Amino acid sequence: MAKIIENGIEREASCTEELFAMRDSLDVLGGKWKLMILRYLTNRPNQMIHFKKLERSIEGISAKMLSKELKELETNLLITRTIQDTKPITVTYAVTEYGKSVFPVTETLVNWGIIHREKIKESMNSSEQ
Repeated sequence: MAKIIENGIEREASCTEELFAMRDSLDVLGGKWKLMILRYLTNRPNQMIHFKKLERSIEGISAKMLSKELKELETNLLITRTIQDTKPITVTYAVTEYGKSVFPVTETLVNWGIIHREKIKESMNSSEQ
């Protein structure tokens, strides 16, 4: 069970409170692209990541969707958008300190995804025999 601190007192969250928290998390992080964008940016902390680089690197995302997702991530304080003093003007994106708090979530998903992919491969190989 999750813990909630209320008036300085820690208590276990109720199932309903946990489900609300899960919904809030999915509202901010859900969808096909947000966690991938965050993971990409988190893995490149010392690089200048501009829109086109993100668009080229995250396979399958459209410019319109990338723009929408970046705005939502910025609104939720997970990334920063910085206008560079260059000609032509370029915009770079980076994960905020708060955005880095999502790293354990993406790390767990990456590890689970690797294990799951292997499990499915094993299942397909054993069913072919």
